[in-house]
Amino acid sequence: MALKPYELVRFAALPGVPCPCGTARRAFAETEDFPGTIHVTEISADAVVHYHKKLTETYYFLECQPGAKMQLNKETVDVQPGDCILIRPGTRHRAIGRMKVLIVVYPKFDEADEWFD
Repeated sequence: MALKPYELVRFAALPGVPCPCGTARRAFAETEDFPGTIHVTEISADAVVHYHKKLTETYYFLECQPGAKMQLNKETVDVQPGDCILIRPGTRHRAIGRMKVLIVVYPKFDEADEWFD
């Protein structure tokens, strides 16, 4: 059976699932010929520090409240809409402040690879 040449996802129609950062809407988890997942995540002000042993994440900041930051291990960096951060495996991270982020995860997101100290 031939695959369609594209897949369309309407993030607003996807169910939001709780995550350490807030609420995530995740796409392409079941798409066998795509090696990652794409998330739109609404970050709450009380995001929890966590890390991944296998996953690499890129956060592209769509919206941020003034003063938004990312904690990356022991460093804190200011972020604004249009910024993008690549977060390698083993990097403890959390968002500080409310924001909306497009997250590209490689390989596919796996809840079993969310770790907390």
